[in-house]
Amino acid sequence: MLEDILFQVNKPGRYIGQEWNLTQKDFKTSEIKFALCFPDLYEIGMSNLGVRIIYGILNNIPDVVCERFFSPASDMEKILRDKNMEISSLESRRSLKEFDFIGFSLGYELDYTNVLNILELGSVSLESSLRDENHPLVIGGGPCALNPEPMHEFFDLFVIGEAEEVILEIIDLYRKFENQFKTAKISKQELLLAFSHIEGVYVPSLYEVVYNPEGRIEEFKTKVSGVPTKIKKRFLKDLDSAYFPLEWLTPYISIVHDRISLEIMRGCPNACRFCQARYLYFPVRQREIKNILNLASRTYTRSGYEEISLCGLSVSDFPGIEELLKCLIDLFKEKAVSISLPSIKPKAMLGNLLSLIATIKKTGLTFAPEAATERMRRILNKDFDILDFFEAIKQAYIYGYQNIKLYFMIGLPFEEQTDLDAIVDLAIATSELRKNINKKAAQVNISINTLIPKPHTPFQWFRMEPIESIKYKQDYLKRKIRNRRLKLSLRNPYMSLLEGVLCRGDRRLSKVISAAFRKGARFDAWDSYFVFERWQEAFRESRIIPDFYLQEKSKDECLPWDFLAMGINKEDLIREADKISET
Repeated sequence: MLEDILFQVNKPGRYIGQEWNLTQKDFKTSEIKFALCFPDLYEIGMSNLGVRIIYGILNNIPDVVCERFFSPASDMEKILRDKNMEISSLESRRSLKEFDFIGFSLGYELDYTNVLNILELGSVSLESSLRDENHPLVIGGGPCALNPEPMHEFFDLFVIGEAEEVILEIIDLYRKFENQFKTAKISKQELLLAFSHIEGVYVPSLYEVVYNPEGRIEEFKTKVSGVPTKIKKRFLKDLDSAYFPLEWLTPYISIVHDRISLEIMRGCPNACRFCQARYLYFPVRQREIKNILNLASRTYTRSGYEEISLCGLSVSDFPGIEELLKCLIDLFKEKAVSISLPSIKPKAMLGNLLSLIATIKKTGLTFAPEAATERMRRILNKDFDILDFFEAIKQAYIYGYQNIKLYFMIGLPFEEQTDLDAIVDLAIATSELRKNINKKAAQVNISINTLIPKPHTPFQWFRMEPIESIKYKQDYLKRKIRNRRLKLSLRNPYMSLLEGVLCRGDRRLSKVISAAFRKGARFDAWDSYFVFERWQEAFRESRIIPDFYLQEKSKDECLPWDFLAMGINKEDLIREADKISET
């Protein structure tokens, strides 16, 4: 049956499984069965290092089998629905409801309707309240769990923070109570209460929210005694000894990051005020160079990939980055393996780093000034020295680089038209600088995103700039940029608006997400699928005004995510927020 379907879909390699280094475990004899789901296409999910880590950790437990599910593309979904078929795992073609746990990696708010689609295609009830001991437990984790409330209705529990240790404790506890739960000797609520005592686990059904007449949260409280009032973020103390997937699953089709992603550090030493990831992965931890070299060598041997990407929030801040890069180049110079780095700080490139990178890759360099004026960068607390930047660019052109990519944000507090002009001026100057080297301007790609004031950042109290203003600024930049050597990329402002609502929302958004899903919302992170009108209708039907969640917030207001303890004091965030207004 599957073979017949594969002839009817685009990219059948998304659904065949059987990749190189695939874990083969007996589903029937495994005591605990875990469905690991990623709410986007296979080629996106297989590029996610977190998915690979959890997959490996769970399958290393003798009595646990972990199998993968990804969002089916629209052509496959249509076939499944037309033929009344269920989605099945890549490993053993098991249906979703045959598992004990269904775990979702929640990396992006615009994937929320894909979560519901996977559940429905697996014949699993969407609402947690409709699932009993005869149904799997649904777990969520990842960056979006920093405000889990908009999805509270669909999940039994959330993991807050890093899951490597927590997931083992969840499995251990379930093993202890599994027989009693499945025979209804203890209720689902009693099992969830036991889970809630694991540090880093949040069980939404054990809490309730009281709203005031204005619709703001008056009180967030427990419904059961003994439940923690604050959920502490979990994080690994020692990254160097943490699990890394050496048996690198190698797909048969190209994926977005078609290479080995080698995490060399976790957390970021910088304090950019807009960056939620800094607070999610705080504190900073790194692997030792000798361990990184060992992981790189062993993973390469098992996969055969010819590119290794060093990943982390700010890899150029890794202590000894030049030494590490030199060692990696020496290790793989006879094997034609390239080493790549993400966005790099200009000042990090003024030593030997640029010359080392130039020996392995000259396709292009990426920088993230985020703002083009010093005043705006002070507001963002962005460490980016413009003189260092121009010197690094000059050296890059000397080494033969031709393409530069620059990341900026608009919609910042106190932003003026001169700040927009400066974006264009900086891009032109970056391009023209190459003329001094070989008389030809460089190609500069300019990526413009809208600032979304995220939870757990100093911007969380600021309003998000209205969409009319963002559209005006985007149009202004399009009119200003006439240089054919500059290529402008702008994000759909309605996608940014929706992301802002969903990331700053409360429990009442669950019904909006459900309504949008019923109207056909899928793959909202993709421009080709995103239809904002579906969401507008869902908001209207649910009697929710989106702008309510984008407004400025009082510093003494109870925010939907205030019950999460991220390891950073709220008073420190308030002080940073006050500095924004004083800049």
